[in-house]
Formats: sequence, structure tokens, C-alpha cells
Amino acid sequence: MRSRGGGTARLGQYPAEREEHIDQWIDEGPVREEVEQAVQRARPVRENNFELSSEIRDRVNASVPSPQRAAKLRERLLGAFVSLERERYTEARRIGNQLAREMSGVAAVHELIGLSNYRLGEWRKAAAALERAQTLYPDPDTMPILMDSLRALGRHKDVAAVWKELRQASPAHETMAEGRIIMAGSFADQGEFAEAIKEMQPARSKPKRVREHHLRQWYMLADLLDRAGDTVGAVRFFEQIAKADSDYVDVRQRLRALGR
Repeated sequence: MRSRGGGTARLGQYPAEREEHIDQWIDEGPVREEVEQAVQRARPVRENNFELSSEIRDRVNASVPSPQRAAKLRERLLGAFVSLERERYTEARRIGNQLAREMSGVAAVHELIGLSNYRLGEWRKAAAALERAQTLYPDPDTMPILMDSLRALGRHKDVAAVWKELRQASPAHETMAEGRIIMAGSFADQGEFAEAIKEMQPARSKPKRVREHHLRQWYMLADLLDRAGDTVGAVRFFEQIAKADSDYVDVRQRLRALGR
């Protein structure tokens, strides 16, 4: 979630490695890493200051009549996001569920519950909480996480619907890349590789400066082309990745497997 009063709100970085217990259902590739970036941006706390954004503080204050009680609930909400940051997902979810009893109208509470459930592999609960959060306060940064949860449930029409909303929101390039990769993955899950590759077409262009989200999109495109039987196309994008970062994911192994 972007801090409503300014720039991107984040506490720190999640580990880059995938978590096997929540990764079994998805294809290998950059999908999980993309969504982890979305999760990382979705924490409504200011970088290094361990404070809730002013927008969230205002919403908590508006939902609770007593200033003293509001202050206590703000502190608990912040603590829950710190727990999420420190990978104490069950604890973060427990606190979030407790807070929802008094602050059911605060989107950040439902985002907390959704993010915690997402990290725990509880897709249905994650989707329900994130859908509630979007209803209360539409936030492009959490849409890819919602999309991935819906994808895990096989709700591919809903994935497409959220992707449409995300495109209409004109989010940051990184967020758009996250959504595009997950949408392509949804098509691939259904065996629709032509549609998946078509969805990734915007990623074919070469940027002036290669960033992480470009590499992830190229990897997804290369993987899809490989799976669709287009070896030449797959090699092209794997080599494009290797030129920018030869140690990226398993790009060396993929190229060797393709005879390069």
C-alpha cells in the first residue's frame, strides 16, 4: 500500500527465496517474486520510522470515538505490521482479526489479515480479506496479491476482472508488471499459452535502463515461449536476461537446457 500522503510505504525487504509450502501450486518463474514485491509495498508503515501513514491514522481515529482507545488500536495495528515484517504471520493475523472487531471499516486492517493469510497459504481467507480492503479503499499495490490469491483458487475470471481494474488505475510500472505476470500465469494455468504470451507482449520492448521488473517479465515470457515450443523465442529472452544479469534465477541452466 502506498502511504496515502506520499511515497511508497515500506518497512524492509522480504527474503527473495520462495517459500515451498505456498509455492507448490504455481509455475516456476518470477510470479512468486513479483507478488513478494507487492507484499513488500503493501505494508502501511513509513520506512525506518515504524509509524503508520497519516491516512491510516486518520481512518483509525475516525472509526473509534475515544481518542485514548484509538491510540491503543493504532499501536496494535502498527505492531501487527511489524510482526508481518518479521515473518510472524500467525501472530499478525491473530491481531488483525482482533482489530477487525472494532475497526471493520479500516482497509488497512483487512489488508493486514489478507497479507498474513497470503503468506500462510490461506488463499480463500486472503482473497476475502483483500477483496474487503479493496471495497473500502481501492489500492493498486495490493491488487497483484489479490490476483495471485484468486489464481490459486482457480478463480480465473476474477483474476481477469481485477487485472482490468489494475490497468485502469494506471499504477507504477512495477505494479503493472506484477499484475501482467500473474495474469499471464493465470492463462498458462488454463493451458492457454497463446493468450499468456499475448498478455506479455508489452514486455518485449527493451527499456533504456533494465530494472528488476523487466527481468522478471522477460523470464516469464521466455518460460512461456519455451513451454509453448518456441525455442528460438525462449533463447532470445533468456539471453537478454543473461546479458543484463548472468546470475538471474536459473537463466544459465535454462539456456544450457536449450542447447546454449
